[in-house]
Amino acid sequence: MVRPRRAARAADRRHPRRRRRPGLSPPARLYCRRAGPGTCRRRTHEIDQPHPPLSRSLRNRHIQLIALGGAIGTGLFLGVAQTIRLAGPSALLGYALAGVIAFLIMRQLGEMVVEDPGAGSFAQFARRHWGEFPAFVAGWNYWALYVLVAMAELSAVGLYVQYWWPEIPSWASALAFFVLINAINLLHVRLFGEMEFWFALIKVAAIVAMIGFGLWLLLSGGGGPQVTVSNLWARGGFFPHGATGLVMAMAAIMFSFGGLELVGITAAEAADPATAIPRATNQVIYRILLFYVGALAVLLSLYPWTEVQQGGSPFVMIFHSLDQNWVATALNVIVLTAALSVYNSCVYCNSRTLLGLAAQGQAPRRLARVNRRGVPVAALAVSATATGLCVLVNYLLPGRAFELLMLLVVAALVLNWGMISLTHLKFRAAMGRAGTRPAFPSPAAPLTNYLCLAFMAGVLVVLALTPGMATAVLLLPLWLGLLAGAHHLSRRRAG
Repeated sequence: MVRPRRAARAADRRHPRRRRRPGLSPPARLYCRRAGPGTCRRRTHEIDQPHPPLSRSLRNRHIQLIALGGAIGTGLFLGVAQTIRLAGPSALLGYALAGVIAFLIMRQLGEMVVEDPGAGSFAQFARRHWGEFPAFVAGWNYWALYVLVAMAELSAVGLYVQYWWPEIPSWASALAFFVLINAINLLHVRLFGEMEFWFALIKVAAIVAMIGFGLWLLLSGGGGPQVTVSNLWARGGFFPHGATGLVMAMAAIMFSFGGLELVGITAAEAADPATAIPRATNQVIYRILLFYVGALAVLLSLYPWTEVQQGGSPFVMIFHSLDQNWVATALNVIVLTAALSVYNSCVYCNSRTLLGLAAQGQAPRRLARVNRRGVPVAALAVSATATGLCVLVNYLLPGRAFELLMLLVVAALVLNWGMISLTHLKFRAAMGRAGTRPAFPSPAAPLTNYLCLAFMAGVLVVLALTPGMATAVLLLPLWLGLLAGAHHLSRRRAG
């Protein structure tokens, strides 16, 4: 009797063009059929194994807390001051709406990641189903987005430290934590997962405790006569600036939800991505809505929204004004931890994104090297160098650094989410042609894709029409032109 393995090898010799390609996902097989057998043989490694092997050391608890912690940071604890100023109490509705859009984007990304968890980033899907240039734009914009987010978080760290020591310049605090977090990320990825797990757990526990303490002040009257639920409508109504105020606040609200898509990067180092990714995606949305909407509702009930000031965390300032100094101090520790947590996630995300770009030939190949601990040291060093510009920005613009970086983040985030939704449309079309049903389908696609794209377009319009924010939209064509030039040069070098 001929053994099965010998029979398979004999069949390969008789039909060389039919040779098996073990491990290819359905979209990858479709790519091979369309591109031809020669192209498939050259690119199989690039499609299904886009970079040197990373360490699959992240457990389900790491994935869930990383996804949750990536979105609970400066956007909630610091950026909320601007949304309250623009929309008043109606900001609650804005956070709920943006949360739904963020959930739909996560589900679209999650569907693609579950089908091919080794892709490393959604740029791999853009490359496979859309083309080389969209993948180039998606990858480099994603990297630039998280560099900007990292810079914004470090800028916020300087503001939080000044609550205790006003004489310390923001750039000095940013520099100190910049060195510390990058040094930690040079160690094993499991250490990153553990550190981010505990960072996120502290943030979640603190928000739950703050909501509980705020509710106690409301119900017991311990916060004084100004603490009342009527603060939500007593000063100009729930929509003090009308629907226009809520619409104008949506750009700032968008900043808060950037980071949820980090779950797509962690899949490449997840021990069980088929289970961890759907669970993290489905569970994180109601937690985000609870923390954002719940925390903000308590905040606006404890203090009149008209007296919320910028320049620090509104949560800390409000409890400080209520003579709850020990709570304010504890909260400032928490918001500082939150900023460091998101920055820690950004360092991880930037290095892995750059690693994937290098493996695709869209960045220098030397950045694709991974050390024996599974850490892409060269990619991490380049990303850290770019993020280090934050220290210079805080030195030159100490009072405006965070606001400027937040606008740039929103513009890059709109482009990023828009490309995820468009790539998912093309991914679905490829799955349909292959006759394959996704294991973790996005709800009501493609209708929800068009809903998300319309929302992104609306945010860009808001940015363009808001005084002081239009610069972020005007920079987008320049950024895309720069990427087009860089892509042309990379193709010429590749021959």
